[in-house]
Formats: sequence, C-alpha cells, structure tokens
Amino acid sequence: MNTQPKTLIIILVTIFLGIVIWGILTMPDQRSAGQKIGDAVDALPQGVDKAARQLEDRTPGEKLGDAIKDAGDDIKKNTDK
Repeated sequence: MNTQPKTLIIILVTIFLGIVIWGILTMPDQRSAGQKIGDAVDALPQGVDKAARQLEDRTPGEKLGDAIKDAGDDIKKNTDK
C-alpha cells in the first residue's frame, strides 16, 4: 500500500490549519474606540463587569475564553437554584 504520501499530506494540512487558527486567535484587537464603547453599551444588560471587558484590547482567543467562562458561570448559576 502507498499510504505514506496520504499521511504526509494529512500531517502538513493539520500543521497548516493549526498555524492559521493560532494566527486568528492571537490577532490584535482592530476595533476603534467608538466600536469598543458601542460593544460596552450593548453588554451593559449582562453586567457592568462584562461591559467593562469590552473596553479592553483583547485578542479573539481571549474573547473566546471569556465567552466560555461566562457560559460556565451561567450554567452554574442556573443549576444552583
């Protein structure tokens, strides 16, 4: 069987995708001050701390981590009742 070229291609594609994903998740925040303020105003109903986070320069990876943490906190809050 000739599976070695297939395996090499799969490994190279996986490495490439990993680099692309890492690049996307570590991109600097490109929002203007007005966009940050607008995002903070939109997040006010969810709490002042979440609105304040919108004013910070955060990478997409940090935003994703915050969203995961917030979802976990919401689940915990809803199951503790």
